Amino acid sequence: MTFTIELNQVHLKRDDQTVLSDLTLTLSERRIGLIGDNGSGKSSLVRLLNGLLQPSQGTLRVRGHNPADGPEVMSDQVGFIFQNPDHQLIFPTVIEELMFGLRNQGLSKSDARDRAEGCLREHHRLDWAERPVHSLSEGQKQWVCIMAVLVMNPAVLILDEPFSALDLPTRQFLTRWLLGLPQQLIMISHDLDVLSAFDRVLWLEQGRIRGDGAPDAVIADYRSACSGDFTL
Repeated sequence: MTFTIELNQVHLKRDDQTVLSDLTLTLSERRIGLIGDNGSGKSSLVRLLNGLLQPSQGTLRVRGHNPADGPEVMSDQVGFIFQNPDHQLIFPTVIEELMFGLRNQGLSKSDARDRAEGCLREHHRLDWAERPVHSLSEGQKQWVCIMAVLVMNPAVLILDEPFSALDLPTRQFLTRWLLGLPQQLIMISHDLDVLSAFDRVLWLEQGRIRGDGAPDAVIADYRSACSGDFTL
């Protein structure tokens, strides 16, 4: 699978405020982490990739596709996992949740159910099919959110602080699982130790790239800058 995301002089303004400034990047690595303080532009950047936001200026392509075509058109290119699973889950049962995106992709109800059941079976969770979503733990809900995206077979998987509400064992399990997937993975995280296993880390500050490169070097610079911010 070819991983190519290209941004050329991308700017983003929201409510007359500059959020991202002059971003020119080629993202071709399999595992990319995004770090930075709150308000640095991380979430806005990843929302550009599936068309949830549109650049105010510049061009953006995901494997040759234009995200301006909208999230529905981009669903087989980019899958998005939100921080809070309750903001993503909208159907009463697990099988309905997994079928929803497939139906939007044009599959018949029977084909969507067959593929959704196949996804659950692959992950040894077919017994979840008719379970009410509200009966699941937070970790199980997040797993359902991820499977609901994976069943649509996107080339790129984007996660915006997906494990912040989960306990350590669940975070570790889901992280190992995600790192084994074939998709390109782009993850926003304040858990810097998780990102040490990635191929590349981008550090955003006030809408610009302050650091870009190997995780160890970029994370070390970020930690140093953060510790300096709190020097008395």
